[in-house]
Amino acid sequence: MLLDIGVSSYQLDTAERGFSYHADAPLDMRMSQSGTSAADLVNTLSWQELAEIISRYGEDKSAVRIAKGIVKAREEKPIETTLELAEIIRESVPAAVRRAEGHPARRTFQALRIAVNGELDMLSTGLDVMFGLLNPSGRLAAITFHSLEDRMVKQRFASWCEGCVCPPDFPVCVCGRKPRARLPFKVKGPSAKELEENPRSRSAKLRAVEKVGE
Repeated sequence: MLLDIGVSSYQLDTAERGFSYHADAPLDMRMSQSGTSAADLVNTLSWQELAEIISRYGEDKSAVRIAKGIVKAREEKPIETTLELAEIIRESVPAAVRRAEGHPARRTFQALRIAVNGELDMLSTGLDVMFGLLNPSGRLAAITFHSLEDRMVKQRFASWCEGCVCPPDFPVCVCGRKPRARLPFKVKGPSAKELEENPRSRSAKLRAVEKVGE
């Protein structure tokens, strides 16, 4: 089984879907186009809740500044479009962050997209379900595109490969725990040819796990 966790380039490039900070569009970010939108989050959550989302899912050190900037801006009017939010974020971060490589809104937009679509919860559930369906010697591979996804996949795969957890000084195993899987390789990234043909693959990581006999 292969799990490709990348966001659809078509969706990202369709401005009206509201995923991009490069084009003005309604602040949406819903993959299914139903339920709570990014606009709902930025206009209703407290700064503490927004900071938690931006910090957890965007791993942005300026999360508190950005969250407070969003709450301050929405006191004047609701935040409705992607460029409105991107500008609020740009004005909220320190000057050094604005001068750094990459748009300062990148991590916040990622965080909101993950929160809106429940991406990590679905990934966690999907990994367990897919591994449970494997036959012995069957393999589950996952392609991730950012550190949060990769960390979850790496840790879950490692947990399935873990065997005895008894203290080292025990003469025999008493826990009875045996590895449920093995790693056929650690991690692979895109080749130089792939990077040339598909620059968006630069952050991709491939990991795999093989189920052992039961």
